[in-house]
Amino acid sequence: MHQPRNEHRNPHRAQPSKPWSVCTALEEAQVAIGQLFGKIKDIKDKAEKSEQMVKEITRDIKQLDHAKRHLTTSITTLNHLHMLAGGVDSLEAMTRKRQYGEVANLLQGVVNVLEHFHKYMGIPQIRQLSERVKAAQSELGTQILADFEETFPAQGSKRTGGPSNVLRDACLVANILDPRIKQEIIKKFIRQHLSEYMVLFQENQDVAWLDKIDRRYAWIKRQLVDYEEKYGRMFPEEWCMTERIAVEFCHITRTELAKVMRTRAKEIEVKLLLFAIQRTTNFEGLLAKRFSGCTLTDGPGLKKSVSSLDSTNPFLEDEAGEDGSEKEDDLDRAKKPKAPDNPFHGIVSKCFEPHLYVYIESQDKNLGEMIDRFVSDFRAQGPPKAGTEDGGAVLPSCADLFVYYKKCMVQCSQLSTGEPMIALTTIFQKYLREYAWKILSGNLPKTSSNSGGLTIKSLLQEKEGFEAAKFTVEELCLICSILSTAEYCLATTQQLEEKLKEKVDKILVERINLTGEMDTFSTVISNSIQLLVQDLDAACDPALTAMSKMPWQSVEHVGDQSPYVTSVIMHIKQNVPIIRDNLASTRKYFTQFCIKYTNSFIPKFINHLFRCKPISMVGAEQLLLDTHSLKTVLLDLPSIGSQVVRKAPASYTKIVVKGMTRAEMILKVVMAPHEPSVVFVDNYIKLLADGNPETFQKTLDMKGLKRSEQSSMLELFRQRLPTPPSGADGGPSLSFSTPTPEQENSRIRKLEKLIKKRL
Repeated sequence: MHQPRNEHRNPHRAQPSKPWSVCTALEEAQVAIGQLFGKIKDIKDKAEKSEQMVKEITRDIKQLDHAKRHLTTSITTLNHLHMLAGGVDSLEAMTRKRQYGEVANLLQGVVNVLEHFHKYMGIPQIRQLSERVKAAQSELGTQILADFEETFPAQGSKRTGGPSNVLRDACLVANILDPRIKQEIIKKFIRQHLSEYMVLFQENQDVAWLDKIDRRYAWIKRQLVDYEEKYGRMFPEEWCMTERIAVEFCHITRTELAKVMRTRAKEIEVKLLLFAIQRTTNFEGLLAKRFSGCTLTDGPGLKKSVSSLDSTNPFLEDEAGEDGSEKEDDLDRAKKPKAPDNPFHGIVSKCFEPHLYVYIESQDKNLGEMIDRFVSDFRAQGPPKAGTEDGGAVLPSCADLFVYYKKCMVQCSQLSTGEPMIALTTIFQKYLREYAWKILSGNLPKTSSNSGGLTIKSLLQEKEGFEAAKFTVEELCLICSILSTAEYCLATTQQLEEKLKEKVDKILVERINLTGEMDTFSTVISNSIQLLVQDLDAACDPALTAMSKMPWQSVEHVGDQSPYVTSVIMHIKQNVPIIRDNLASTRKYFTQFCIKYTNSFIPKFINHLFRCKPISMVGAEQLLLDTHSLKTVLLDLPSIGSQVVRKAPASYTKIVVKGMTRAEMILKVVMAPHEPSVVFVDNYIKLLADGNPETFQKTLDMKGLKRSEQSSMLELFRQRLPTPPSGADGGPSLSFSTPTPEQENSRIRKLEKLIKKRL
């Protein structure tokens, strides 16, 4: 029993050796750590010593660098000082000897070297050298001006000197000196060069007037050629002396021309003014081709040229040459590239602007004569002939007017884009209105009202060849031609307004407004359409009057369409194809004509329908057949008599269907029995959707009811009317569902079958 216990204790006998090994390892680790710290400290000390050594080395190097930099600066400054001192001495000596070629090369170097001594100006010697340089520059400027004055004296009109190498080198020196020296040389030379011009073209000289303005420009051309030959190499190229001479000539010429025109203003005629302006603008264009305009400054007298445009009317065509000549419209013509701006535009021609009233008055007179000529030509030639290319076409006078407008606008814009353009616009407005009144509205045919009171006999006579009083074919063509012309004028006037706004100064754009003139042409269009509608309406009136006088109560059987229907269709077939063919280029206005005619004819037809009383059942069936025939013709109205059948516009078809369906519903109510009354009234309200008692009473009159019966019917009608919804307007017209056109057509087909069987 004790042996196992001893076996259990044996493992614990080796444990006392472990604490010893742990302590040894710990001591060894501490020793190793101490050695590591010692090595780190040693490395740190060596690093600090190395850093100190590097600092000592770099400190010595920096000192050497500073010493080198200061030494270099001192040497450079001494060299510059030596150069400056020597340069100043040489400059003064060369100046006295007028050795401008050497001075030009030396002076720039001396000036550049002197710039290095700006911070040393406190040193007396440096300041003294700077003052000597300034004195040399001043002496050079005075000396060069004196040399030019001696070579080109201001007195007299003849030049005594000529170009020399000394003056050419002097110009190179002047480039380096104060800019005022260069400007003074240029000013004196140009003044002396143009002194002869001031004498030859004095205000009291005969050649100073506008009729000899060419001589001015010929003189300057000769002088510029002479300058290039004699003095072209004397002045530096960047001085642009040729252009400066031309520009100064332009300024002098503008001043002199303005002065002479003020003195002799009463002698200025429009032809003379335009001649002078044309020659002047030609000269300005020549300057733009020869010079770049680099010597010009932006001023009020310089305007930009207008870009070229093309279009299908005179105001968007490519502008022609300088004489303003026009070409025919060419839709295939390619657009021209935009012309470059002319920097010289207006440099001389600006002086003509105060006298442009002469031009404006002349255009006023010319346009007045043109309108009078248009009126006389129209009376002499008469209206456009039917069946010719002129029928329904735009009047030639219209194109002539707007082409002349464009010519005037281009001419005036070349002269001025200010108030003269506004004055010209006012003249345009005046004669646009006169053209609309005298040429268009004044030549519209007058309507006649002697086409009423015809009977069945007169209708039969008309069918045999007699015609109701209405416009002739030539008059219809004339109305269409005036309508087309008014439309062209309307569109072109809008383009004219846009072009005027483009050409006028921006601050004046708001003052250009041709809305009133466009409204005038719109009125001519409306009046023309109304005339066409009234003419066809008047032609159909006798037929409708005859319809209302026919004895519908005694009609015994339903036959073919009535004579009045045939008459209406005949007039429609006579007028509409002529109008359509002559308005082929303005389809929208032909559509307007169709809509206006339908809106006029259908209410009139319904009113005459109410006059047909009393009506028998058979008479109502005949009227229903006639109404359907008219409805069919009206639906086909836009393409009637045309080989090319076009579908009528939906808006037009809707008007015809709505109006003629109402007429058919009225006849259906008339055909319905009036007993029992409640059913009749309800059927009326359902079919006509009309809450007006007067319309209901007219329907009762058509049925031939007595007044006593009508009173009870009217009372019942008022009782059976549905109450309008709250908030709705209590008007006489009610909204009910109406039979569809297909349902009504079935009734007409039955009548047609019945007629065919009887025939």
